[in-house]
Amino acid sequence: MKPLSGLRILEFDGLGPVTFAGMVLADLGADVLRLTRSAAAGAPTFTDVGGEVLHRARPAVAVDLKDASDLARVHELIASADALIEGFRPGVMERLGLGPEVCAARNPRLVFGRVTGWGQTGPMARQVGHDLNYIALSGALSMMGEPDRPPRPPLNLVGDYGGGAMLLVTGVLAALLEARTTGRGRTVDAAMTDGSALLTSLFHALGARGLWSETRGGNLLDGGAPFYRCYTCRDGRFVAVGALEPQFYAALLAGLEVPAAEAPQFDLAGWGGLHARFAAVFATRDRDDWTAHFAGTDACVTPVLTLSEAPRHPHNAARGTFVEQGVVQPGPAPRFGEEAPTPAPQPAPLSLDEAVTRWT
Repeated sequence: MKPLSGLRILEFDGLGPVTFAGMVLADLGADVLRLTRSAAAGAPTFTDVGGEVLHRARPAVAVDLKDASDLARVHELIASADALIEGFRPGVMERLGLGPEVCAARNPRLVFGRVTGWGQTGPMARQVGHDLNYIALSGALSMMGEPDRPPRPPLNLVGDYGGGAMLLVTGVLAALLEARTTGRGRTVDAAMTDGSALLTSLFHALGARGLWSETRGGNLLDGGAPFYRCYTCRDGRFVAVGALEPQFYAALLAGLEVPAAEAPQFDLAGWGGLHARFAAVFATRDRDDWTAHFAGTDACVTPVLTLSEAPRHPHNAARGTFVEQGVVQPGPAPRFGEEAPTPAPQPAPLSLDEAVTRWT
């Protein structure tokens, strides 16, 4: 039995955060139905994007939301659902006759989860954009990358997934807990600008104390510190160094054979010289040599693994962090016990009638 077993969640198919949130909720045991655009609706589904990984554990149900009969059947599903998640631009669900007020009238305990870039309100709410735009506006992007180059996109992890999907999941679960007590659902407005801004909380706190500069690459956690950054090894691969605490830094210096008296940790004026010195030392050995060299120490030195290497690492293999199910993919997280959870595969599609029968 998984933690969310028994919960019914209706996912309106989309890209980015909604798809990831649907996967997480399904991995946790919720019965998720993913409503996709039918051929009659005149638009393709997003199956090729999410594939068998992001669309695992829940069936696709093809619908034409402009067809009165299909729309009526979707209303039946809403009446039986605990939550609904969607990522359309503001106003789209309302135009389809599926806005929060209409759904609440049909099912007062329904939690209506919405995730967008700019949020449901504000002067930019209806403007188009993507992950990069949202994290640019929140201030998060300004801290990424080298100081003498434009900010570097951190994939779509900060906006779509961290600030969007994960906060959508958090908001939906919080509202579901409340609905159990009150019998009333809520509308969850998860905006990627809000969420990615929330992720920068530490840096606002540090800045208020004069401990964070807006000069990118000059701070403790943005690659400015020589003991918290990545280095290139002889073979062109990389190691990550995270020796923040003094005792860990001492272990790093010992492993690099750099005298402590020549490398004071928090002499910011000397960080540039230490960067160069550490880089020269790391360039003398291959990545895996350094990995073996620092194994068992407190220097906080780890190899930077590629996507194909990560599943084979002994730690990940021992924990079952990755699974092979059609393709190699990350397993569900977090865990609720010692056994590694196995994701359910992507099931066969359901017809709309079959979906309604399933929930009635």
